[in-house]
Amino acid sequence: MKQILFIITMLLSSFITSAQNNFQTVKGTVLDKISEKPLAGATVTIEALNISSVTDANGNFQLKNVPSGRISISITFSGYQTATIPEILVTTGKEVIVDVSLEQNITSLNEVVIKGSKIKKGNVNNEFAGSSARSFSIEEVTRYAGGRNDPSKLVSNFAGVISNNDSRNDIVVRGNSPAGVLWRIEGLPAPSPNHFSTLGTTGGPISALNTNALKNSDFYTGAFPAEYGNATAAVFDINFRTGNTTKHERTLQLNLFSGLEAMLEGPLSKKKNGASYLVGYRYSFVQIGQSLGLNVGTAAVPRYQDWVYNIQFAKTKAGRLSLFGMGGISNIDFIGKDIDSTDFYSRSDQDTYVKSNFSLFGAKHTLDIGKQTFIRTVVSYSRTKTDFNNYQYELPVPPYTNRWLITDVNDEQETIRFNSIINSKTSAKFSWRAGITGERFQINSLASDREGKTASDAFDVIRNYNDQFLLWQYFAQARYKPINKITITAGVHGMNLTFNKSNILEPRAAISYQPNVKNTITFSYGLHGQMQALPVYLYQKQVNGLLLNNRNLDFSKAHHFVLGYENRFAANWRVKAELYYQSLYDIPVEAGSTGFSMLNAGSDFTFPEKAGLINEGTGSNTGVELTVEKFLTNGFYLMATGSLFDSKYKGSDGIERNSSFNYGYAANVLTGREWKTGKDKRNAFTVDVRLSTIGGRYVTPVDVTRSQLEKREVLDESRYNSEQLNSYLRIDTKFGYRINSKKRKISQTFYLDLQNVSNRENIFLRRYNPQRGTVGNVNQIGFFPDVLYRIQF
Repeated sequence: MKQILFIITMLLSSFITSAQNNFQTVKGTVLDKISEKPLAGATVTIEALNISSVTDANGNFQLKNVPSGRISISITFSGYQTATIPEILVTTGKEVIVDVSLEQNITSLNEVVIKGSKIKKGNVNNEFAGSSARSFSIEEVTRYAGGRNDPSKLVSNFAGVISNNDSRNDIVVRGNSPAGVLWRIEGLPAPSPNHFSTLGTTGGPISALNTNALKNSDFYTGAFPAEYGNATAAVFDINFRTGNTTKHERTLQLNLFSGLEAMLEGPLSKKKNGASYLVGYRYSFVQIGQSLGLNVGTAAVPRYQDWVYNIQFAKTKAGRLSLFGMGGISNIDFIGKDIDSTDFYSRSDQDTYVKSNFSLFGAKHTLDIGKQTFIRTVVSYSRTKTDFNNYQYELPVPPYTNRWLITDVNDEQETIRFNSIINSKTSAKFSWRAGITGERFQINSLASDREGKTASDAFDVIRNYNDQFLLWQYFAQARYKPINKITITAGVHGMNLTFNKSNILEPRAAISYQPNVKNTITFSYGLHGQMQALPVYLYQKQVNGLLLNNRNLDFSKAHHFVLGYENRFAANWRVKAELYYQSLYDIPVEAGSTGFSMLNAGSDFTFPEKAGLINEGTGSNTGVELTVEKFLTNGFYLMATGSLFDSKYKGSDGIERNSSFNYGYAANVLTGREWKTGKDKRNAFTVDVRLSTIGGRYVTPVDVTRSQLEKREVLDESRYNSEQLNSYLRIDTKFGYRINSKKRKISQTFYLDLQNVSNRENIFLRRYNPQRGTVGNVNQIGFFPDVLYRIQF
């Protein structure tokens, strides 16, 4: 604690002497979108301020003396499509870095080049993307109400994406399980970047991704390009931003969810040759509050901290090298005698101890081969570890005199990954990319359980695995643009899993037609396969003297079809609609005739305990999505998204049922307003509002009689997903104030985010409480105020 206070004191004292004015510099790099080579001579303009710059030989530009506030820049270059980037926020505390990729025009004797400026807002960075793709920025993550400084919460505002649990950040995409989501960081698959994450899950209660370290990243909801594999629901393609290459800058931030943060960045040397560093550290705010003797509202205090870094070296003839990494540690203790007795699902007769940590270290190297080709190689090492210990007290309690261990879980995973791609732009019309990814998993998992039993009973060993295996992925894809109006992409992705010798080959294709600058029509198709979650593979059970497991399960598979239409009908407005169909097959189900399917798992800390599963289940997701968006201009923005969908599955009994994620509909309306304040209008007061509603969740009712006999929750498996809970409705309101210093290069931001302002009781699920012997509702989080304060200098 003393070290944290010392760091803060030193950082705050460092800006006292930095007397400047309230103007700022906007700078960046302009590249060819496909070859990623710099474009020298491009013109970058802030038309409203009559400020412009021309890129140098390295594609770099610099716009000086830009006043604080919102700006829009346009980028023009002969032979390339003009691009416009709206709603860029300029503050006095930090220079703005904007990297832009331009697409080359295709001209022929019989074609007229499409005129107009292409707004880059929302466009993904990957030129091979077809439908169902969108980028997001740091500023968006922190702008919207109810976002908790979490990228997963941000994307839940997009059409077709649902955050189904207020206390976690798992996402349901187009009716798919959260287990189908892939996280990629700096071009490689990565472990779940969340605190308190468990083996096989993709979400968690608190994000460990430091949003201040992210650059614009991509998010895909279906029919992914060929380079993405081992995912059937969605892909997060996350990249870290580089530090400022010419100036040392500091950020301090306090947020109730992400904690107390310090971030440093700047050039690595005085030569200003493009080398830079960025390093950040965060520490749980509630843990700090408890150590200071404050009442944080709960006895079970989550303790967590995380770190991130990205070091970029100067570019040489041998290429450009960067080192990156992130990690976090977290733990929480639920002590029975201290638990709130008014919470239905509280267990005052148990003590639970949870510890988890993860770390990721990587290196990325890019080497230019000629003028239009590059090779990029990324290697990483990651380690995740989770310990879960649950103790049962002898009833009645109090007194708390005798307890015994009933659940003991120890999971450790070490993974070495590498990826190497070659990317080449043969001409303005044709480009291609190919690559290979290898992952070596070293798993040490031991899990034992005797819930509902006595201290003298033996444990049931549900996981016992200590071995290694490989997952190979390879792809090749090409992009052909015969004329400016038409873009065709096609490719193939393959996987080989040595764990059980599973193989799959997946074709992908997309076509885009743009008759004019306002309208775009797209169609995309992809076959997508995914490994089963590790707890599913490794689960084992003794039945009549035989040891059953799931180690021979094949990949789950899904055909994705997407038809999309986008119309940018007015300046700073767009409407986008997508119609999709997904056919899922080879889903794990039970060998006997039941309604169980693994499609319904993956949104909690654990997975169903079923052994002897077979790949004979099916499912389908069908839906339509609509987005109407006004980009932030003149101090106002609006985004309304809606989706109607149907998610079904069949177990081994062949009966079609609603999946656990068949909410039926989801709608979000987000809007906000900025008012400039102060004599010279350099500050701003902001109000943001978010309305979200989701259809009711389908659940399997509890078999109360069996649950009482076995002293644990037992579901009525003859009635899978036969009950639907009430719908979800939540309103969040966020107030903010942004201060730009007139005399120094300092900016401050304050947000008060009032989440679920109506304190509506949204039902999450119904659970059985063994201590009470009854079934009751488990509600989502009620009214919760979140606070953020940030200072940059």
